[in-house]
Amino acid sequence: MHERRTYHNPVQRGFFPDPSVIRVGDDFYMVNSSFQYFPAIPISHSRDMVHWHIIGHAITNPDWLDLSDIKDSHGIWAPDIEYVDGKFYIYAPLRLNGDGTRGNNVLRRQLVMVSDKPEGSYSKPVCIEVDVIDPSLFVDDDGSKYMIVPRAAQAYPLSDNGLSVAGEKRTVWEGTGERASEGPHLMKKDGYYYAIVAEGGTGYGHGINAGRSRELFGEYESSPYNPVMRQLDPDAPIQRAGHGKLVQDQNGQWWCYYLCGRPNEGRHTTIGRETAMDPVQWTSDGWFTVNEGRGPSLEQTAPDLPECVFERNLRDDFDLETLKLDWEFVRNPANGSWSLSERPGYYRIWTQDGQLFERRAKNTLVRREQELSYTAETCLEFYPDRDGEQAGLTCYYSTATYARCALCWEEGRKIQLVINRNHGEELMAEIADIPEGLVYLRVVVEKLTRSFYYSTDRENWEIVGVLKNCIYLCDEGVPEDRKRHTGTLVGIYANNGGCGSRKAADFDFFEYQDEES
Repeated sequence: MHERRTYHNPVQRGFFPDPSVIRVGDDFYMVNSSFQYFPAIPISHSRDMVHWHIIGHAITNPDWLDLSDIKDSHGIWAPDIEYVDGKFYIYAPLRLNGDGTRGNNVLRRQLVMVSDKPEGSYSKPVCIEVDVIDPSLFVDDDGSKYMIVPRAAQAYPLSDNGLSVAGEKRTVWEGTGERASEGPHLMKKDGYYYAIVAEGGTGYGHGINAGRSRELFGEYESSPYNPVMRQLDPDAPIQRAGHGKLVQDQNGQWWCYYLCGRPNEGRHTTIGRETAMDPVQWTSDGWFTVNEGRGPSLEQTAPDLPECVFERNLRDDFDLETLKLDWEFVRNPANGSWSLSERPGYYRIWTQDGQLFERRAKNTLVRREQELSYTAETCLEFYPDRDGEQAGLTCYYSTATYARCALCWEEGRKIQLVINRNHGEELMAEIADIPEGLVYLRVVVEKLTRSFYYSTDRENWEIVGVLKNCIYLCDEGVPEDRKRHTGTLVGIYANNGGCGSRKAADFDFFEYQDEES
C-alpha cells in the first residue's frame, strides 16, 4: 500500500475566484471569473486535481466582448463549465456598468459559449437577456436543461441546445435566508436533487449551504450540517471560504472546490480570491459534509491520483509568436498597440493616450501574483524625450490603486516610483540622469512591503524606493470602493502621459519568481 501524499490550499493560487470544475474521463477542467481582464474566462486543466495550468480562455476575440469602458471589478463574473453530449458549455454573467453608457441601464446579461475542445476555441457568445448573476447549467436525467441562478436556486428552463430560455423561472430552493446568495449549483445523486448555494456575502462571512429534495421543484429541506463550508477561526491562514461546487474523481471520492482568500498581515487579501479544495464525506442518511465540517484545510491528503506537476513560475523571453497564457490585458488591448514580431524576441508596446488611472489605458499587460512574497523583473529599452512618456513595471489592482516604477521623461530621463492609493497619483521617489541604453527594473514583494530597484547592467542594483503597508493593493484596501473583487497583478505597461506621442517601448523579458508563503 503506497503512502498518500498531501497538498496545501489554495490549489489554484492567485486571482482565481468563483471556481467551477468538471471531470471528463481522467481530466479535470476549471473556469474562474476574469472581471475586466482580457482574454476572458481562464480555462485550467489538471490530472491530479491539485496542480493546475491555464490551457485557454473562453473569449479570445476582442470583437466578441467589449470591456473597453467596463468599470473595475465589473465584466465577467462567476462562470460555470459543464460537459454535455460531447460538448463543453460555459455560462457566465457579463456585469455591465448599468449607467446608460451602453444605451440602456441593464446591469447583467448571460453569455453562453460552446466548444468541442475544453481549451477552445469557443463559439461566439450567445446572449441570454436575464438580469442575474452566477448562472450554472443543470441537465436532468431526461436531458432537460436548466439555467440555475440566484436568489438561492432558481431555474430557467432552456432550449434543447441550451442557448435560450424556454419558459418561466421557477424556484428550486429558497435557501437558508442568509444574505447575498450567489454561485448556485444543482446536482443529482442517489435519487436526491442537491442545491448548493453560497450565502453570507463574498467577504469574511462567506459560506456554502445545501438543501435537497426528491423532486426538482419539490419541497427542499436544509442540510443539518449547514454551513457545509465556512471559516469560523478568524486567525486561520485561509478565510472567505465559499462559492463551491462538487466533483467526483475516478476512484469514487467526492471533492469540493471553493473560493478562499489568504489574508496578508491582517485582513488584507492582496492576492485576491483563490481556489481551494477539500474532501467531501457522505453520511449514511445521504447528506454531505466538506472536510468533516472543520472549515477549510491548510494541508490535506491528496486525491489518490498520479501526481502531475506544472511549472508555476514564469519567465517569458517573448520569443514565441503568441503571448503565454498567464498574461492578461487590463480590458481590451487596442489594435496595433503591441507586437511580438516587430522586433523578434521583444514585447513591443507603443505609447498611447490613456494612463493607468484611466479605463481607456490599453497598454497594460499583467499576470497574477501567486504568493504573498515574490520577485518580478523586466528589461526595458525605451527612449522617451517628451514630458509624460513612461514605460515600466506595475503592481496593479485597479485604476484606483496601483504602484508603478517607470522609466520616463520629466525634463530629463528619470526613473519614477508612483503610487495611487485612492484615485490619485503620488510621486514617492525618483532618480534623475538615467543613461541611455537598457534599464532593468525589479520589484521585491515581502507581504505588505514592496521594494523597487533599477540597474543598467543587471549586476549593480540601486534602490528606487520602498513602499510599506501597501494595504491599498487588496480587495479591502479602499472601503468606499464597493466593487473590489479581483486581486493584485504584476506586469508591464507604457503610455504617453497625455502628450500624444506614439513611441516604441521594447521589453526583452519578464521574470516572476515566488517565495513560498
